[in-house]
Amino acid sequence: MKNDWWKQSVVYQIYPKSFLDSNHDGIGDLKGIIQKLDYIKLLGVDVIWLCPVYESPQVDNGYDISDYYQISKLYGSMDDMDTLIKESKARGIKIMVDLVVNHTSDQHPWFIESRKSKDNPYRNYYIWSDQPNDLSSNFGGSAWSYDEKTKQYYLHFYSEQQPDLNWENPDMRRAIYKMMNFWIEKGIGGFRMDVIDLIGKEPDKKIKENGPKLHDYLKEMNEYTFGPANLITVGETWGATPEIGHLYTDAGRKELNMVFQFEHMNLDKQPGKHRWDLKKLDLIDLKDVLSKWQDSFSEDGWNSLFWNNHDLPRIVSRWGNDREYRELSAKMLATLLHGMKGTPFIYQGEELGMTNANFESIDDYPDIETQNMYKDRHATGFSKEEIMQSIHMKARDNARTPMQWNSSENAGFSTIQPWMKVNTNYRKVNVEQSLVDPDSVFFHYQKLIALRKEKDILIKGRYELVDHDNTQVYAYKRIMDDQELFIVCNFYETPADLHYSEGTKEEDIGILISNYPDSPRALDHLLLRPYEAVVYEFNKR
Repeated sequence: MKNDWWKQSVVYQIYPKSFLDSNHDGIGDLKGIIQKLDYIKLLGVDVIWLCPVYESPQVDNGYDISDYYQISKLYGSMDDMDTLIKESKARGIKIMVDLVVNHTSDQHPWFIESRKSKDNPYRNYYIWSDQPNDLSSNFGGSAWSYDEKTKQYYLHFYSEQQPDLNWENPDMRRAIYKMMNFWIEKGIGGFRMDVIDLIGKEPDKKIKENGPKLHDYLKEMNEYTFGPANLITVGETWGATPEIGHLYTDAGRKELNMVFQFEHMNLDKQPGKHRWDLKKLDLIDLKDVLSKWQDSFSEDGWNSLFWNNHDLPRIVSRWGNDREYRELSAKMLATLLHGMKGTPFIYQGEELGMTNANFESIDDYPDIETQNMYKDRHATGFSKEEIMQSIHMKARDNARTPMQWNSSENAGFSTIQPWMKVNTNYRKVNVEQSLVDPDSVFFHYQKLIALRKEKDILIKGRYELVDHDNTQVYAYKRIMDDQELFIVCNFYETPADLHYSEGTKEEDIGILISNYPDSPRALDHLLLRPYEAVVYEFNKR
């Protein structure tokens, strides 16, 4: 499986601004990450996904890049980046960098040139129009902004300071590939590709995602950059279906290893509405979606497995219980995900059971998307209470509060006031306490990761859903040859029954991991306690 090393890997995502501040300016940095590499190694992961650390005006927390070849002074220097790559490699960890090539910052030299005149050589690096249509920005408002100098509009699917690149221009594509090869030569281990499904856009036809030339661009990118280097590649694709997912990930197509699809993460919003319009999760819906993706990629292609990232709220607050059952529900959600087929992604603090922030003031949520939503919804008649309820559940900033290292002031993240408020529960939920408690959420994640290294069935085994109609228990099998695992998760705080009778004797059933110390081995009538999660192994004789 040499060429498929990423199938056996577990990825840990770092949001550098919020990880660890080493130089006492309130902002996390590369030296802070280097200081904590042994902690990450202890967890057992193989890959670090590093959110953008490039030069940027920071309008969208670094996803507005003004120089792909420079490290932002907020985070350190290129020497620091080189050291991070080297020190990670020494610990058997690869660095996967964020590739943001749907758009740049309006401060990027390409765009500065582009807006100088209509005949500038860089004009067609971006998308300009005399007559804007009604395409909307993902951050609210129109996707077109007027530029006074040349009397035309430019396209931006995010903030007006993030103009979209024109992928139809072969000169622009070659410039992107040159930049990617610069980072490959630096020794990075792969790319996470931000909103990559937008690069095939055709705005004149109002095609935003999954444009007709998208996969031609990705095949070309693969050929000229990462393909020969055998790197890990994952594309962010909010609009992907399993059919589209195969276009990206089937091995013979030579595009990407896997994609982030978000179908399961949209199940708690009202159908046809925005994600801020909340709806209670239906477990049967979750089973249907996750099983669909598991079944669709049983033979070719590959799944990513995730609950959290920098754009999503904390899963233990979202679908678990972040109060009296915080640790049990965090372990249950981890078990449910890590037992599946695919590459698991862990977002910083997830391994501690970190929770949503629940700040009372909108001023404590700096994210541009949340700020814009608050203004828009307030103007259209939503009450402050309604808006804040949505923010407490779904705001991206819930994932961006500083990492909670210990119970000292500012959670050990910084010696001064951090760029964003620390979650108030940091004295109870932090790394220091987790590492002295053998029953902590951290050590549960560590054991789940170790099981993937030990049990080939977790990489290769077939997925099979059990008891689809059970409204409280998510149970499934992993099957390979004569081996079989049985993963059972009570998704709620009320006790639950699972009837399972396949004649397996109690003495032939082992428990690989559980979030209770005394889970039963008798499966014919299983009574599960609140958020109980067990991975059973059947010893076939």
